[in-house]
Amino acid sequence: MDRETIVKEIVKALELFSNKIHYEMKEMNNQLRTEMQEMGNQLRSEMQEMGQQLRSEIRGVESNLETRIDALKQEMDKQFEQLNEKVDLLRDELTDTQETVDLLSSKTLQHERKLRLLSKQL
Repeated sequence: MDRETIVKEIVKALELFSNKIHYEMKEMNNQLRTEMQEMGNQLRSEMQEMGQQLRSEIRGVESNLETRIDALKQEMDKQFEQLNEKVDLLRDELTDTQETVDLLSSKTLQHERKLRLLSKQL
């Protein structure tokens, strides 16, 4: 075989090999693209599921918080009522004490007047 024929055969073999590699690369590219689409779909699906789970958990937490807040409001209302009752009792006691002081002051003044009168008579 002469050199030219050998070179032609080598070029032909390289072209066949190049075509084969090109075909395999296209197949790998298509397979990779398909796998990426499947992974993307799977990720979207999982993200939707996680989103739904998160929404559900958030609703549960909100419900729990609302229940606790309602309980705290009721407890605070109860304590405010008790505090108001105590303040009312203290007001009543203060009023009674003021009336007692007024009465004692009045009696003290009366006794002082009597003592003055008696001292003048002596």
